[in-house]
Amino acid sequence: MRTKVSFTAGGIRCAGYLHLPAGSGTAPCVVLCHGFSGTMDRLFDHAEHFAAEGFAALVFDYRGFGESDGEPRQLPDIGGQLADVRAAVAFARGHERVDPGRVLLWGNSLGGAHAITVAADDPGIAAVVAQIPFNGFPKKVEGRSTGETLRLLGAIVWDALRGRLGLSPYYIPMVGRPGELAVAATPEADQHIQTLTGGQTTLWRNSVAPRGLLRMMRYRPADAAARLACPLLVCVAAQDRETPLESTRVLAERAPRGELRAYPGTHFTFYTDPELRERVVADQIDFYRRVSATV
Repeated sequence: MRTKVSFTAGGIRCAGYLHLPAGSGTAPCVVLCHGFSGTMDRLFDHAEHFAAEGFAALVFDYRGFGESDGEPRQLPDIGGQLADVRAAVAFARGHERVDPGRVLLWGNSLGGAHAITVAADDPGIAAVVAQIPFNGFPKKVEGRSTGETLRLLGAIVWDALRGRLGLSPYYIPMVGRPGELAVAATPEADQHIQTLTGGQTTLWRNSVAPRGLLRMMRYRPADAAARLACPLLVCVAAQDRETPLESTRVLAERAPRGELRAYPGTHFTFYTDPELRERVVADQIDFYRRVSATV
């Protein structure tokens, strides 16, 4: 059963959907956090998998994205998104069908960093899964020239300046082809966009305010991982260029109860390969069952 819900974070309404398992008793709840420019509809499939296995699952849009309120739109604000995750956890704990002692966090890409960061300061979180998580930008992005990098940095600075002046954002595409000004410029751009939209009209928009990347340059989820009291499972892609294995594995290594599982493919294989997705979700469910049984 899926029910539309909402909660407030700092006075801003965040929209979401709560997926409930069969039955009438309380259940552990997975709170799912999407990535940099993602929207909750891309996580419905994951939530349905969790609900089918006896977990409640809460998906939601960060402020300024999808069905949630907040201005300006399409601006990834790390501080605001962390507040949204904390509010989502509080909502889950207060729901009559959720066991408040077994709230679990799940995050994809930037959402993986958020899940770790929030859990580090919340000893009540039972466990965390971080999938292809962000842990700092690579020193050089494969396939992006120095000139293209400078163009992106220029867009970030210009958008940040507009923000300081109270002007509307300078938007750029989230995904583009090589040589185009975009956050991620890849040869498989069209395929990635089809994956993010499901080939149809969805909440996701290929537009983002690049000033959000400035705060990410100073974001250190590895420091939070070292403070985690709960178990952490980090699921990584062996050929990931966006969140490289050499940086993401640090999260599992620094967490006192960290585990690492590597899978074949790239960052986007986690979205495009249904067989791999089924395998990864099955591993994550096994992990949640194992750790939540001890809570």
